[in-house]
Amino acid sequence: MAVNIYTDKDADMSFLEGKTVGMIGYGSQGHAHALNLHDSGIKVMVGLYEGSASRQVARDAGLAVGSVAEVAKEAEIMMVAIPDHVQKDVYRDEIEPNLGPGKALMFAHGFTIHYQFVVPPPTVDVLMIAPKAPGHRMREHFVEQGIGVPCLLAVHQDATGNAKNIGLAYASGIGCARAGVLETTFKDETESDLFGEQSVLCGGVTALINLAFETLVERGYPPEIAYFECLHELKMIVDLIQQGGFNYMRYSVSDTAEYGDLTRGTRVVDDHVRENMNRVLDDIQSGAFAKEWMAECDEGRHNFLRLRQEARTSRIHEVGRGLREMMPWMNPREIE
Repeated sequence: MAVNIYTDKDADMSFLEGKTVGMIGYGSQGHAHALNLHDSGIKVMVGLYEGSASRQVARDAGLAVGSVAEVAKEAEIMMVAIPDHVQKDVYRDEIEPNLGPGKALMFAHGFTIHYQFVVPPPTVDVLMIAPKAPGHRMREHFVEQGIGVPCLLAVHQDATGNAKNIGLAYASGIGCARAGVLETTFKDETESDLFGEQSVLCGGVTALINLAFETLVERGYPPEIAYFECLHELKMIVDLIQQGGFNYMRYSVSDTAEYGDLTRGTRVVDDHVRENMNRVLDDIQSGAFAKEWMAECDEGRHNFLRLRQEARTSRIHEVGRGLREMMPWMNPREIE
């Protein structure tokens, strides 16, 4: 089923005029939203906890800053741009007591609303604007090229009758309507986003790379060669796919590579992988993953931190660290 796509011509900025937009958080997404809105002439106030290093950064950018509670009280529209696992407590303690009727509560990802970790009262609008790019890229495009990145719009609750109009005006203010605003639902955005992260973008691709690397090394090939073939060259392939899809990638590589792709790819990623992907999606749809993740955070994140440390000290990481030092033009970034 085709989705509705909106642009600047569909946005009426009067729905933001004379209103204060509260930006809860000033990280990757929060800073880009706040600064783009500010540059678009919208009054913005940033909500941060006392002692946050971002307070002075936001002030230096010309933005008003207050506590989350102060911003929730002052703003007619709020964008919650803090990590999923802290939203429940911040909402309960600081936003909900100051969430008067007729206000709009916005999210950059649907996780806490869809899984009901946050349940706003029926008297407020609840909607989502989710740019499909990291915040720094969104800001760069807006400032340097005057263009935007596509975003998703979803309305979960329309108390005022204007939730969609507010969302379109907001999308225009941050520059996303210059590229295109795709209409969706909190359910579809949340579940597809989690599935994409787990099956391909983060979980699937890192597991595939690591397994291919280990296979070559275990069969006697030098780790450095395995790193280049299984990890380093991936960016070139992904760039080609992003630019023109699978067809353009296959057109750009050698016939030998294309034949290997068409005849061997489904041997590696076969029906067993499809079954595993369906089980991953089942956990997402049922809420099992969301409950597991929130419980992990509530209980100290011990398993998460252990797995993170194991991944950061893996063999492919250690090999890659040395090779990346040979390529300073890539601006290597190492996380300890």
